[in-house]
Amino acid sequence: MHKIDPVIDESWKSLLKDEFNREYFYGLKQFLLSEKGEFTICPPGSMIFSAFNLTPFDKVRVVILGQDPYHGKGQAHGLCFSVPNAIAKPPSLVNIFKELEEDLGIPFPAHGNLQNWAKQGVLLINATLTVRANQPGSHQKKGWEVFTDTVIRELSIKRSNLIFLLWGNFAQAKQELIDLTRHYVLKAAHPSPFSVHRGFFGCRHFSKTNEILKQLGQAEVNWGID
Repeated sequence: MHKIDPVIDESWKSLLKDEFNREYFYGLKQFLLSEKGEFTICPPGSMIFSAFNLTPFDKVRVVILGQDPYHGKGQAHGLCFSVPNAIAKPPSLVNIFKELEEDLGIPFPAHGNLQNWAKQGVLLINATLTVRANQPGSHQKKGWEVFTDTVIRELSIKRSNLIFLLWGNFAQAKQELIDLTRHYVLKAAHPSPFSVHRGFFGCRHFSKTNEILKQLGQAEVNWGID
């Protein structure tokens, strides 16, 4: 068996230690090493597990699930839908901020870095954690989905009263991994410009999430960015 020691928060490393040493994960690592020798990979290696490092397992309160990292230059930094401060906001993120402004009156932010959410317990993970630059979907079905499905399943089994925001058909298909007797699921269309008018605008997921947290006696999420 091949020992793999990823740079990831200790709470997640302990939870997922068996996963890191399964044969599929070794194959995934070999694939990534091969890709790195020939292509630019997004996000950079040190940022692949950023969502986990900013939101330890026992601090998770809300889960937002994306599909692939952004594949444009400098966009991906390990949090779904998020971009570093100096990078232009992609269309889906612009629509998220439009809904946020309409829902909670939070002014449209100057940048698209969602680290503030992650530090408050909002786990921002993509189903596939890497992608080849400028080639969307290029790292799908290489093993990442097995890994992230396990993450969702472990959260469902070992935590309670989490709020899962499932935007679009891909994310909603993951509902089967979630115990609906233990957790809350809010569903809406994807914030992409191609589907946003089919139910993302007006979903009010940000205020609904805070209402659930308040009912649970927890601090509300400050959805502001700046």
